[in-house]
Amino acid sequence: MKSYLFSRRRAERFAQLLDEANGGRRHHVRSRADDHLAALVAVGRQLSTDPPPAEVDPDFRTGLRAMLVATAEREGIGAPAAASTEAVPAGHRGSLLPAVTARRARARGAILVGVAAGAIAVSGISAASENAVPGDALYGMKRSTERAQLALASSDLSRGQLFLDFARTRLDEAAALRGDQLGFEAVLGDMDSNTRQGVRLLTTTAAQRADTTGLTTVDAFVTGQRRGVTGLLDGASRPERDRVRRSLALLDAVGTRADALRAAIGCKLPAPTASDALGPVPAACPGDR
Repeated sequence: MKSYLFSRRRAERFAQLLDEANGGRRHHVRSRADDHLAALVAVGRQLSTDPPPAEVDPDFRTGLRAMLVATAEREGIGAPAAASTEAVPAGHRGSLLPAVTARRARARGAILVGVAAGAIAVSGISAASENAVPGDALYGMKRSTERAQLALASSDLSRGQLFLDFARTRLDEAAALRGDQLGFEAVLGDMDSNTRQGVRLLTTTAAQRADTTGLTTVDAFVTGQRRGVTGLLDGASRPERDRVRRSLALLDAVGTRADALRAAIGCKLPAPTASDALGPVPAACPGDR
């Protein structure tokens, strides 16, 4: 997926959405980028209304400040405008140039907000909410941070790896919710959903590129995740054990799919055209039929 987070048009739209989220004038327009920016807008609003009780590492603060200052200098933010008056009628220069300069400054400022929001979302906020579970005050912020990470991911391979990381996080949350049957089952449902989304992205990338790199990531995930999910069976109630076995069955299906796709790539079969929730469904190699 092509990353265009900091294009000028996207930055201007981000600035509009931030204004609207904070009670500013609504612009009554919709952009194709709105869905991608929604997570960052949500993080920005939460930062302003409910700042997390977390101390930012001094080294991170210094590095972020240096990055923002360098970006401001490169983009000319804060410098006197030196706009050209060529090809602009004299009677319109006074009204046109300030508006153009303001729009450019607004876009550049939104770029800095995006840089800061993204950096804070994946560092300071993560540190404050990483141990939150459903029902905790910071859990919504934790999930918003995950959505922001997905919005910032530069490729389907990166997004697939993130989804598997989130599935591991849901496993930790499930361990903390044992005894709360409804919460336990809901978190395992989210975990399985994250697993399917991540595996689908990684297997699709592998099939399209005829490259097994993503499948190696899937194998490592299945091995570690199966061990952790199996551990949930100890001391679990009967309904909890039944739900855990469904997650184990999903992991078995994921492992089988990765093996089949690896074999298809190895015997140089064309990319599969059929797919399901786990991604491409490969045909068997000629010698295996």
